[in-house]
Amino acid sequence: MVEYAKEEADSLGIQISDVVWVPGSYEAPLASSRLLSQENILGVACLGVIERGETDHGLVIGQAVLSSLLNLQIEHNKPIGLGIIGPGAENHHIAPRLEPHARSAITAVHSMID
Repeated sequence: MVEYAKEEADSLGIQISDVVWVPGSYEAPLASSRLLSQENILGVACLGVIERGETDHGLVIGQAVLSSLLNLQIEHNKPIGLGIIGPGAENHHIAPRLEPHARSAITAVHSMID
């Protein structure tokens, strides 16, 4: 997903200044907040997958992550592009969605930057 995001950023003339890897989607809001606190960062894109499990854990995590990311956008007044596939993604859903989700996250940030 990162390569697709970089390609999209290049095509839009956006400079990606940092790529931060996190253990899972749950950590994405904290990493995003740290980036958005920097003056030189105009927005972030969160990429990843929340797979379907045997319980509702992924759904709960997905809702918490989305809510936190929405709040961070408002708190920092900077856009966050959502490129997280799922929650509830099954293996056959993932591959065809990698590129469009990554590109859409970058496009969303680009469209919201002042």
